[in-house]
Amino acid sequence: MSIPVKLEAFEGPLDLLLHLIDKNKINIYDIPIVEITDQYLEYIQNMKVKDMEVMSEFLVMAATLINIKSRMLLPVEVKEDEDEVDPRQELVDRLLEYKMFKYVSDKLRDKQDDAARVLYKPPTIPDEIADYKEEIDVEELIGDLTLTKLQEIFNSIIKRNFNKIDPIRSKFGKIEKEEINLSEIFIHIQEYGIRHKVFYFRNLLDEQTSKMGVIVTFLGILELIKQGRVKIEQEYMFDDIKITYLATSIIKMEEDGF
Repeated sequence: MSIPVKLEAFEGPLDLLLHLIDKNKINIYDIPIVEITDQYLEYIQNMKVKDMEVMSEFLVMAATLINIKSRMLLPVEVKEDEDEVDPRQELVDRLLEYKMFKYVSDKLRDKQDDAARVLYKPPTIPDEIADYKEEIDVEELIGDLTLTKLQEIFNSIIKRNFNKIDPIRSKFGKIEKEEINLSEIFIHIQEYGIRHKVFYFRNLLDEQTSKMGVIVTFLGILELIKQGRVKIEQEYMFDDIKITYLATSIIKMEEDGF
């Protein structure tokens, strides 16, 4: 299968290799040399380049890849006092160095393009105007200004800034998330029910000090009703709810909660 690329898109053999590595999503530190070599050779076979100097660069890289491929296929005798040398290491080092220089080159090209859109205009102000410095009479500038007047100005600025403060939002405190243990409250409801058997919902809420605690307790009662462990009664609307605890044991809350 031919590779749909053109020579004009690459600046040399290393550029082509980087394209193949990116195209195949290959780890540059672990190049499958057989696959990359086959794709590289397939590409240069379809090249139509009249400039032999350019063509020779690609052929030299092809020979290098074939050499590495053959060394990878041959068994290697490793001595105990020597580490095994990866035949691909030199190629990886060259690719990383080229990739770094290419990145820097692209950044410099971008800066050059940005600079090309900037117009420079030399200063045209006459020297006699550029060198002119207005004389300042300090006594005339200060006039009748005194420390008392300075204090009054300072106080007025502070007052003006103070009036900009929102009297409501400026007193907001830090909102902290309230931690509620669902399992503990669920067990507490059951322990309360076993001790009292018959009780009212308001009595159960006496120990809850937060809105979230009341909500979770209500959800716990609903869960016990669903499981048939309690019976509730209410004579009139908005009256206190009478709860009769029917079970004699305690169960844990299910994993998915209420």
